[in-house]
Amino acid sequence: MQLLTRPIDRLARDRLLREAGLSPLLARLLAARGVQSPAESRLELAGLLPPDPLRGLPDAVALLDDAIRQERRILIVGDYDCDGATAIAVAVLGLQMFGAQVDYLVPNRFENGYGLTPEVVDAALEHPRLGRPDLLVTVDNGIAAMAGVARANAVGLPVLVTDHHLAGDALPPAAAIIDPNQPGCPFPSKSLAGVGVMFYLLVALRAHRRRQAGSGADAGPPIANLLDLVALGTVADVVPLDRNNRILVAAGLARIRAGRCRPGITALLQVARRTARSAAAADLGFAVGPRLNAAGRLADMSIGVECLLAGDTDRAMQLAEELDRINRERRGIEESMREQALALLWDVKPERLGLVVHDASWHHGVIGLVASRVKDKHHRPCVALAPDDDGNLRGSGRSINGAHLRDILDLVDKRHPGMLLKFGGHAMAAGLTMRAGDLARFEAAFDDAVRTLADPEAFSPSLITDGPLAANEFTLQSIADIDSQVWGQGFAPPVFAGRFNILSQRLIKERHMKLDLALEHDPRNRLSAIWFGRTERLPSQAVLAYRLQRDEYQGMARITLMIEHLLDSADADTSAPPASRS
Repeated sequence: MQLLTRPIDRLARDRLLREAGLSPLLARLLAARGVQSPAESRLELAGLLPPDPLRGLPDAVALLDDAIRQERRILIVGDYDCDGATAIAVAVLGLQMFGAQVDYLVPNRFENGYGLTPEVVDAALEHPRLGRPDLLVTVDNGIAAMAGVARANAVGLPVLVTDHHLAGDALPPAAAIIDPNQPGCPFPSKSLAGVGVMFYLLVALRAHRRRQAGSGADAGPPIANLLDLVALGTVADVVPLDRNNRILVAAGLARIRAGRCRPGITALLQVARRTARSAAAADLGFAVGPRLNAAGRLADMSIGVECLLAGDTDRAMQLAEELDRINRERRGIEESMREQALALLWDVKPERLGLVVHDASWHHGVIGLVASRVKDKHHRPCVALAPDDDGNLRGSGRSINGAHLRDILDLVDKRHPGMLLKFGGHAMAAGLTMRAGDLARFEAAFDDAVRTLADPEAFSPSLITDGPLAANEFTLQSIADIDSQVWGQGFAPPVFAGRFNILSQRLIKERHMKLDLALEHDPRNRLSAIWFGRTERLPSQAVLAYRLQRDEYQGMARITLMIEHLLDSADADTSAPPASRS
């Protein structure tokens, strides 16, 4: 693995240090991630992009406003992942704030497939709680639902599409479409998650109603109360955290830390043994999100939606514990399938760029996770396939930077018409359905398409770090500075690299390596570290990539280094930076 140090825009660093009053470390980290000005470093809600540039917004707002005023029944149709569940919750809770008669329907992964299909429309017509709806609103899906929207139109049921995925060759014949990635939409941020798109629609609806009410009107419903859900869905969907998304996530995390979030989020953090008052984006992405996603993978995402909608703590905790149980089951299935997949690909030829794995016994609710693990192991785009109930193969793919997965599948479809029964997604993740008899053809076609479209440089794995820390930067204040920002996809969490003397090392629970370290250039500065999942002993001196973490024990806070990689010292530039000055 090639070790690279993230370059720093020194002019931007110095400006952030001088004008924004940031610490030297934080100024350096932000400047290395493209932040150019003090304004960009601030994440107040006032800096959020306005909704007006969203194409189709006036029609969508008018459609919703009219339905609410005429007391029409609105049905939200979502996706069965965390982004879909949070988008449903935001839509239901937000529209209820406006007085809407609203309910939701989340398709079952195993019975309905993805998105607004004709079958889902037929199910909506006989909704058990709402009855026949008067308006369908999709969240986190719908931009490719040509047949589903056509079916709804045929039975006189208008559809409002809110989505963030890429459109196909044509747009569905919906009454209105809000999607920042639809052709011709000038909205500057193309990285909104599905939940973010729905939140923006509510913001626009409130502004519309205030304009109608005239001067002196109150601010309208407190839809900012929904930002904890927006933050969760945005992080869990692994969309790029541009500044606009970081503002949304920062506002949501502030609510969570202040104890003003939905009872369901609090309960999910508790069953994951995370603390709400110190919650970070990583807690949403790696603790809360997977427990919600597990319901959509193995059971019914309605459990997850009900947990997010729950208004009291006891009900939320009951549902969170059930989601935790499902997630433990998911982990067991995934571990078995991952081992099988890696065994199938134990000898990947260097010239093979697109990987396809399949087993007739696999659970297609977990294949996306398997594709992700294989992608991480081999640093290649991967599609994992499992049989569905119709005798076809359902696939889920994950990709690497430089290989746009949806475009790759689109090229497969153009070169081999009819091979893919349907497909969709975005750059890093996509799904598909194909005939089982075309498996061998698809393996070759996928590899060829990857070879055609992917950047050749993408297949050389590298680790980008923020370089070494100075001896006086191993402090709790450094951790506080880092935690003051939102990190994630497209705005990478800080990872540092340094040369250390290994003073002691011992196994914990036969699974993790506990280390005592000293900086090579400052042997008096002793540090505690842990490497989860590492059982092999390290040399007495090593170049390590690590993150900083705050740990508390018996009321005392201390620093722990979370080790992630042992690096080749020949490739590492770990000379100590000059000591930071305040």
